[in-house]
Amino acid sequence: MGLLDLVKSRNKELEFMLDFDLIEDTSKKIHMKQLAIQTCINVIGRTISQSEFYVKKDKKIVKDEMYYRLNVRPNPNMSASHFWQTVVHKLIYNNECLIIQSDTEDLLIADSFTRIEYALVNDSFKDVTIKDYTFSRTFQMSDVFFIWNTAIKGYLPCLMVYMPIYGELFGRIVEFQKRKNQIRGVVEIEAVSDKTEKGQEKLQNYINKIYKAFSGKSVAIVPQQKGFKYEEMKNGQSQSVDEVNKVIDGFLDQVAKALGIPIALLHGDIADVEKPTRNYMTFCIDPFLKKIRDELNGKMIDKKEYLAGKKMETKRVSYSNMFDVAAAVDKLRSSGVANGNELREELGLERVEDDPMLDKYVITKNYQESSEALKGGEKKDEA
Repeated sequence: MGLLDLVKSRNKELEFMLDFDLIEDTSKKIHMKQLAIQTCINVIGRTISQSEFYVKKDKKIVKDEMYYRLNVRPNPNMSASHFWQTVVHKLIYNNECLIIQSDTEDLLIADSFTRIEYALVNDSFKDVTIKDYTFSRTFQMSDVFFIWNTAIKGYLPCLMVYMPIYGELFGRIVEFQKRKNQIRGVVEIEAVSDKTEKGQEKLQNYINKIYKAFSGKSVAIVPQQKGFKYEEMKNGQSQSVDEVNKVIDGFLDQVAKALGIPIALLHGDIADVEKPTRNYMTFCIDPFLKKIRDELNGKMIDKKEYLAGKKMETKRVSYSNMFDVAAAVDKLRSSGVANGNELREELGLERVEDDPMLDKYVITKNYQESSEALKGGEKKDEA
């Protein structure tokens, strides 16, 4: 989203976030804020876009038109991954996302709209605009998917109050780094005979040419002039920019905390990422998926069907594969805690209905009582 689009946005929290009183000479500071926010949004968007959305009825996945729309092609102009990344972007950046269904059953994300709220009846949406087309009709709340992100709406704008402090600090550090790495030189000149303005200008032009030759060329040869000596002053200060990187990370860390992204996972500076990844999926991704799932359940499935077991579910991307948990799966199966189909569902696989063995609970002898195991052994010896 460009700066002009942000200025035109009707979202009040977004206007507060941008610090318009600082725009004139702090565009780099605003850029740092937007870079931190966009980085976190992209991380969440890429994760959720890999999820699968489906309706389950009688323990079976219903693969119908809506399944295709949610997981393959929501509309002619967007893939499913692009669609869900856009939904996440609007959820975090605008705190809300309106999805309507066209007459051809395409799922469309509204760019702007006007919401009319009521206390006891459905809210309505008018002036719904998608790209350059504005619908003339009014949509009722029961006819659309409206996802509301209340947690970030209250926290993220308040977080932006403290961002100007980081911005001022960032500006000071950059200015200091420029001074540290600045090329400084002195010119020693004997008495100048021509002290007129034209003579001084001629001398300054000559000095500028020397500086340009030294700074712009890997090899520069300048003729030595009588009565003129140019000498560079050595700068013994370190040229490290670690301070700048720390301030940039400060922007990123604050936004990541607001969204529930583990900082260690975001920076990627640790060897063992299993625990941060688990926290990321539990406290960041799952709440977003729950919001989406609740809205789809409420609008696609009526109360009677939902209570009968039909519901919308999501299968998020897994950070481990079946080979990593093979030992745990074997223990769960052999101890009778879960049957084969239940384990397949937890692994992200579909149930196998034509194999009754997978619906049975089995217990190996290792989990039987010692007396029963001994009897089994005696019978085997007798045979």
